[in-house]
Amino acid sequence: MQLDYIEKINEYGDAVVRLYDFDKTQAVLFRQLIQETIINNKNNLDLSSVKFIQSRNCNLTLRICEEDLGIITADKKNFFCDLSTESYIDMLSLLEPFCLKETKGYQWLYDIDSPIDFLLSPAGTW
Repeated sequence: MQLDYIEKINEYGDAVVRLYDFDKTQAVLFRQLIQETIINNKNNLDLSSVKFIQSRNCNLTLRICEEDLGIITADKKNFFCDLSTESYIDMLSLLEPFCLKETKGYQWLYDIDSPIDFLLSPAGTW
């Protein structure tokens, strides 16, 4: 599984932090990490510390926040995904199809009006 940041993906100047190049096994592991680290233990999840995730040009830390802010950054290198516990629970549902079978599909991991989206895509496309 690889993690990267892509600027200006459309004419509106939106950007994306993308998790891609993974299989069903890694999707299951990622889903378990969110469940255990964020939802059960209420801890931050620094994706650079996850053995099966290779950070290409950025780092992403998933954090619990009282309101859904989405992904924020000050330097376009270190990113923070600030979502409520409920939104992380919703994210588990969005991850489920990738855990059941190999797929070429993709999924936006939240629906927030934010300049940086969060994409899960085995093939890296959307």
